[in-house]
Amino acid sequence: MVDFFYKIVGRTAVFLLLSVLFLSPSLGAEKQQKNIILATTTSTQDSGLLDVLIPVFEKETGFFVKTISVGSGQAMKMGEKGEADMLLVHSPDTEKNFIAQGFGINRILVMHNDFVIVGPPADPAKIKGMKTTKEALKVIAQTGSLFLSRGDNSGTHAKEKGLWKAAGVVPEGQKWFQQTGLGMGQTLNVAAEKKGYTLTDRATYLALKKNLGLEILIEGEPLLLNIYHVIEVNSAKWPKVNTAGAKAFAQFMVSKKTQEIIGKFGVAKYGAPFFFPDAGKKPESLGL
Repeated sequence: MVDFFYKIVGRTAVFLLLSVLFLSPSLGAEKQQKNIILATTTSTQDSGLLDVLIPVFEKETGFFVKTISVGSGQAMKMGEKGEADMLLVHSPDTEKNFIAQGFGINRILVMHNDFVIVGPPADPAKIKGMKTTKEALKVIAQTGSLFLSRGDNSGTHAKEKGLWKAAGVVPEGQKWFQQTGLGMGQTLNVAAEKKGYTLTDRATYLALKKNLGLEILIEGEPLLLNIYHVIEVNSAKWPKVNTAGAKAFAQFMVSKKTQEIIGKFGVAKYGAPFFFPDAGKKPESLGL
């Protein structure tokens, strides 16, 4: 067959044909192995942190990252289906369950920030200055003041549900309680538009603060700690997972250089860091 084509179209054309038939699949596979799918929470995207980190990672390693920004719960659902190689999430209880079921491996502490309750300057429920989130949420419920919930099974939503439970309040079905089903940035915009309260991570709030017209009203309580981990999706369950890429990303996130970038992110523009680097720390030191 090759001899036949050689006589008809010549040596150069045969070489090109063989290249397409025999070399292209391997080149395609190599290119595919250089791509990483990162499923991550909207806060790392909305805050702008990944816009800084990913170009550095890609330049240093040669891997290319496709970021899918969803809630932590949805990110882990993607991991359960083998639709991602790597997770960067902030929902500790759900993460532990994810690992226990064998969907993920090598869960590593990366950084933390905190949650805050924000609301309109008028503060209709008068929660500003209250010492506990529990007290603030009770008053929001008692006064029927509008509260916007993400309602998306994200890490933030999981934290919020825990806070309502601690306050002894069941908000679902109440007129003053609305679920957006949206990410953090969009939920903040809805809260701003409707002049309602919401729970947010500090980083996303600071990144969008200028155009929101919302103020931090409750902050600084240990219950509001917000901790991020990287988790590799388990290739034993999903053989097509890019294990080399996932490991490279995990190592990058906890490297000294990256941790320094994380610690400085937000300082120049906002006067305060968005996140605090935690690589190498014991979880107990953060109250876990």
